[in-house]
Amino acid sequence: MGANLANEVAEGKFCETTIGCKDPKYGKVLKNIFQADHFRVSVVDDVDATEVCGALKNIVACGAGFMDGLNSGDNAKAAVIRIGLMEMIRFVDIFYPGSRLGTFFESCGVADLITTCYGGRNRKVSEAFVKTGKSIADLEKEMLGGQKLQGPFTAEEVNYMLKNKNMEDKFPLFTSIHKICIGELKPQQFVESIRNQPDHVNFSSFAKL
Repeated sequence: MGANLANEVAEGKFCETTIGCKDPKYGKVLKNIFQADHFRVSVVDDVDATEVCGALKNIVACGAGFMDGLNSGDNAKAAVIRIGLMEMIRFVDIFYPGSRLGTFFESCGVADLITTCYGGRNRKVSEAFVKTGKSIADLEKEMLGGQKLQGPFTAEEVNYMLKNKNMEDKFPLFTSIHKICIGELKPQQFVESIRNQPDHVNFSSFAKL
């Protein structure tokens, strides 16, 4: 997982990636296989957080796209990315206890989040969703050449998990993005729904960096 968009990797542009592997022996082998001058590989044993970051950042990217579609500016978009990162951390802390806070500062975490919120397909289609008023399904067909968006589907799965724990109000960004994707909330209501974000994550609950 990481900030390594495929087209840039293919063009030989420098990037980083994170491999989650619990066994140090295999982690070393994998690093040796994939590492190159333009492709820096880090290996961590925090497998759950590494993988979950790669899914959750797609939800946040939808929110970034909504902001772009609303012409809300860079400050508002930065707020979405920050709140999104906090909710990613909170989600992993609740559902995958024992993860390391430091994993979020690997390429699979904050770097992949930033890249996806500025250059990924979830951001692009979400922006078009606001500007055109077309459905996500129609925009997928028009813009992605057969590919699907990960963000709306992941938001639905995450919302199912949150609802089972009566925790939707603790994740206003994830919850509002899901509601926008299914038509229960208008994109124009997005900022209001995240205006009163809950308190920050208690980092003391995580394992050391």
